[in-house]
Amino acid sequence: MSKHSVFICLLFFSLTSLVAQNIEKLKLVDNEIPKEYTLTENDNAFSIQARLFYKNPDMYSMIIGKVKNKEVQNFQSSNDSGSIMYFEFEENFTVESFLKGLLWGQSKKPTNDHPEEFFVKGNLLIIWSFTKNSALKLLSKNKIESLLK
Repeated sequence: MSKHSVFICLLFFSLTSLVAQNIEKLKLVDNEIPKEYTLTENDNAFSIQARLFYKNPDMYSMIIGKVKNKEVQNFQSSNDSGSIMYFEFEENFTVESFLKGLLWGQSKKPTNDHPEEFFVKGNLLIIWSFTKNSALKLLSKNKIESLLK
């Protein structure tokens, strides 16, 4: 095997490893989660639209593209609960206008009934389904935005 082939193989395996870690590095880990919050298995997404989008993104694949990987973190505290949904698509996510309509309807921005916010960078999409003033949402947003500048 030539040096060039070895280099290409190493590069391929490195990139494959990085792609697999994209979502993991964005998730909140135990020492980042405020003490008043706990991770839970309960679906704490605020609105039904966000829940359906996470549970069955294939239903929208003709519009949004194919989801390669998805994960969710559900949190609760005595005065706050919600979900952070992480999506990795096969190609760049370019249909933010569709997602705005799906999550927020005609208002095209978060409301009290549909407070979800989202962030897109390349093929990554993160949806925060928390109330407007959620401390955990802000913590997560700051982490993700700093990592994905």
